[in-house]
Amino acid sequence: MSTFQSVINALFETGKPFPKKYLSLFSDIDPASLRLLREAWPRIPIARKLTLLDELDALLDEDTIVSFDDLARALLTDPDAPVRARAMHLLAECEDVKLVPIYEEILASDPAPEARAAAAQVLNLFVDLGKLDEIPESVLHGVEEALLTASRDPDADVRRGVLESLGYSSRQEVPALIEAAINREDPDWQVSALVALGRSNDERWSEPVIRMLLSVDRDVRLQAVKAAGGLMQPAARIPLLRLLDEEDDPEIYSAIIWSLSQVGGEDVRTYLENLLDKTEDDDEIQFIEDALANLSFNEDLEQFDLLAVDPDEDLVELDELEDEEE
Repeated sequence: MSTFQSVINALFETGKPFPKKYLSLFSDIDPASLRLLREAWPRIPIARKLTLLDELDALLDEDTIVSFDDLARALLTDPDAPVRARAMHLLAECEDVKLVPIYEEILASDPAPEARAAAAQVLNLFVDLGKLDEIPESVLHGVEEALLTASRDPDADVRRGVLESLGYSSRQEVPALIEAAINREDPDWQVSALVALGRSNDERWSEPVIRMLLSVDRDVRLQAVKAAGGLMQPAARIPLLRLLDEEDDPEIYSAIIWSLSQVGGEDVRTYLENLLDKTEDDDEIQFIEDALANLSFNEDLEQFDLLAVDPDEDLVELDELEDEEE
């Protein structure tokens, strides 16, 4: 019996937890094993499938070496919407533009809102790649058009996913969508707006981000902290430092530290070094050291930008100087 047949047998043993040792065998799955799995897949209970895919997603967060792209591609047409949605989550970092038409089709016509929302979210990668000129402009334009069309989807989760993905876009329609969402009283919409504007690299959003740092809603406050770091806004430094002394939520506290490493400025290094001196937990020490390294990187980058010269501008100045001498 092949090793992977043992894996499939374990999937049918629904009375037992699926062995963790088998999860890595789904990474870069070979064609023969994938074929065995696809043959057995219709007979595996849906709950077992979803548990497996959730565990693979968790492993993907922990281990940067594993890849479940081949498995996920095979599940994009699965008859169960939760499976399709999880397959797209597993492909969230896959930059293959051949996936774009599949995602666009799901976003436009999949009958399940869960699947459409997942497609909206995973397309953010290609908007970002387009912004960085790493995919053809025609692909970027198609993705943006698909997302803007889906901004009128009847399901709110889909529209929020669309908004978040469009945060990377420079399309003129996007700021109005963010503005409308950030001004809603609904925390879910405020969270999505903060995700979008944190991706926008647009200084116009500094004021609402700083205001949202004081939100009583935990998720809104967390995304505001992340957005402040994403925008690298100097005006957020003092509010973040104050929040660092007041916040008792561990996830938000860690997000503040990282955002401060992105924002930088006076006293930030001192604060982080003081935190490091007071910390005894090894994981916290590593995290703060990483934040200090990120702070140094951003400071070096800023210094490089200040020292950077524009060759064209220098040539113009040289020509002007020569004209004056003549």
